[in-house]
Formats: sequence, C-alpha cells, structure tokens
Amino acid sequence: MKEFLDNHHNELIYSLIVLIVILVLKFLFTTAVRKVSKISDYNPVRTNLILKFINIALTIIAMVALTLVWSVNYRDLGVMLSSVFAVIGVALFAQWSILSNITAGVIIFFSFPFKIGNTIRILDKELLDPNNTDLDQFVIEDIRAFHLHLRRNNGEILTYPNNLLLQKGVILISTYQQGEFLNIEEEEEQII
Repeated sequence: MKEFLDNHHNELIYSLIVLIVILVLKFLFTTAVRKVSKISDYNPVRTNLILKFINIALTIIAMVALTLVWSVNYRDLGVMLSSVFAVIGVALFAQWSILSNITAGVIIFFSFPFKIGNTIRILDKELLDPNNTDLDQFVIEDIRAFHLHLRRNNGEILTYPNNLLLQKGVILISTYQQGEFLNIEEEEEQII
C-alpha cells in the first residue's frame, strides 16, 4: 500500500482536487437552479429534474477528468468506448424524439413564460376544433421532462410533447394567481 501511495502521489492529489471541484460545482449549480426555481415559482418536480440532469453532466465530466489524471491508455479506452458508443448511437437514433423532448424540457424549465395553472391556446392545426373554440383552450396541469399535461374545458387531459410546444405558437389566455384566474388585460391593469 505504501508503495502504491508513493508511486501515485500526484495522481491521488489531482483526483482529490477534481472531486473537490466537482462538489463545489454541484453546490453552485444546485444553489443557482434552486434560486431560479424559487424566484420564478417553478414546480419542485421540475427543479429536481433539472438537478438530476446537472448531476449526470457533472458525473460525466468527473469521469473524463479522472481518466486524464490517471493517464488511462487511450487506445484501449478508445476501442472500448467506440464499441459502446456505436451501440448507444444506434439506440439513441431510434429514440431521437425522446432526446429532443428532454432537451426541450430543460429549455422550457429556464425560459418557458407559462406556469402550471395558466390557460393557453396552442396554435396547432391538429388541436384546433373549428366547430367548438372552447376546446382550443388548455389549462397547464403539469410540466414534466418529456411532455406537458393539459386539461381541456370539457375535462379531457392531453399529453403534449415538449419539443412540439417549442415549435408551435402558444397564446397565454389567463394566469393563475392566488387562487383565481386573471385575464391578461386584468393582470396588466394590476401591474400598472
């Protein structure tokens, strides 16, 4: 054991530094996401989902950094990783819509102007009903990693993919604040 410690003293110190940096980054990112979530009044489930994505990214960065510190033989690692990525690449190509929905879920978390409880209209010709315009309005029930749960006025719940929501126009009809719905005009009067 003493021989191992003597031979790999620098690698152990650098590994410790990498782990400390990753833990500090995790703390900083977690704090930042929680502050954004609190300021923007996001659902805790959405916040936890984004934190999970950040943890996965930091874990991958830590693994790459540790392979650099320990001078892993890249030829052997390259052969193994190319085989693994070939299999994963084929699987992910088949699941491209899932990846686009996850990415859209992250974008929606940080920049989506609507919240749970808001009433919206999605400008999607497949959703619009020319015979009954009341069915064109949806209340946002939940925002998840892959999709939104939208409730129509007649009580139906629609599951709508996140990536389509970013591609279609969305009109905000009313917001939900303090137990009551406010129309956009009423909300602007309250602000003024």
